[in-house]
Amino acid sequence: MLRPNRTLRPIRTLAAAAAALLLATACNSASTGGDSNKPGTPGSPGGSARGVTADAIKVGGIVSMTTASGYSKKDTDLGAKARYDRANAEGGVNGRRIDYLGAEDDGQDPARNLAAARKLVQQDEVFAVSPMSSVTFAGADFLDGQKVPTVGWGTLPSFCGPKYLYGFNGCLVPTPGGTLNQTWPEGLATVLGGARGKSVALIAGDNDAGKFGMRTFTQGFKAAGFQVAYAKAAVPATSMPSDWSAYTKEILRSGPGGRAPDAVVSVMQTPYNIGLFTALKRSGYKGVISDPTDYDPGLLAKDATRQALDGVHVLLQFQPFEADSPAMTQFKADIRKAAGGKDVPLNMHMMTGYMSADLFLSIAAKAGKDLTVESFQKAADGFSDTGTLVGDRAEPKGQKESFGCGALVRLKNGRYEVAVPFKCYPPIPFG
Repeated sequence: MLRPNRTLRPIRTLAAAAAALLLATACNSASTGGDSNKPGTPGSPGGSARGVTADAIKVGGIVSMTTASGYSKKDTDLGAKARYDRANAEGGVNGRRIDYLGAEDDGQDPARNLAAARKLVQQDEVFAVSPMSSVTFAGADFLDGQKVPTVGWGTLPSFCGPKYLYGFNGCLVPTPGGTLNQTWPEGLATVLGGARGKSVALIAGDNDAGKFGMRTFTQGFKAAGFQVAYAKAAVPATSMPSDWSAYTKEILRSGPGGRAPDAVVSVMQTPYNIGLFTALKRSGYKGVISDPTDYDPGLLAKDATRQALDGVHVLLQFQPFEADSPAMTQFKADIRKAAGGKDVPLNMHMMTGYMSADLFLSIAAKAGKDLTVESFQKAADGFSDTGTLVGDRAEPKGQKESFGCGALVRLKNGRYEVAVPFKCYPPIPFG
């Protein structure tokens, strides 16, 4: 969608730091190591598969479990574990169990992300990395160069194009010749009773990813019929403002005739959203507020946070937890079992890990008993399935564009409710 990393884009969050990725490219170009085409190299004809034995497949993950702002994706690891545990309970993949090593914490730091990728491959000798969920992916070039199948949240440019990297809901970062996911604009149009005559303000962090997000979302909202009254990547990305008045004043005067816009869309992480939304409400704003991040019952424990997010429409790229589909029922049962039989609050990070693992397992199953990187890639080329928690999936389409599905939920009186049901929308050309 394109966010929540729709820089995606996020869609949910577009916190992808292009600068960090450029740094990663520079670092990795001199340190990929080895000739991946030599006989015996994993993935080469006649080569043995690293991390694959007669009865097991070794898999690891990379997740931002700790960050300077306190924002954490740690439950991504639980979600992945839940899906792998069920696969093992059902007999594994073509007779092999999944040996999931858990996720390395990159601390949202490019250097640690690359170090985690190196450790998983060179020390732990994993066959695949799934999940990979962070706002930075400095290890992307290394993993792709080492032919390591990697599945994660496609909110970063690295998931769009490289041969061995896959977004569990596709590529959420529009690329030249690609498409834009219209879930967010079309969903908000539904909330507002149509986009015609409606204005929207878009705000993101002041970094390359935020600027790219403003470009993509501006195009998407205009295509849906909105007037984009404000679109700025103006908020310091490394230092959260203590005073939001400068931003709110500008936003609230940006609509037609100097009035407030009909909707304010934030492409930022939770701590920033809490500050911005609180300031908007204190200023008397009565329009629609939306973001791709804050679908997490755990956020409701604090009164101030609950009040800041009350009424906010959150973009999802998967079926809402409130859905009663068989797939959602299975997800909830798997999470509960992985959590030791406890009913834990569900959040989007669990879904990220779960569906990253699910896509890896689905492709690996199609690859057959003779699992190598080569057979995995052959299985991915032409892979498709339907009716999943992220909609219909297809590869290699997903390495160029998103699967185009999503929903909007709204926090009301301390509970989330479905505002716009899960639906797949036709994409538009990105240009």
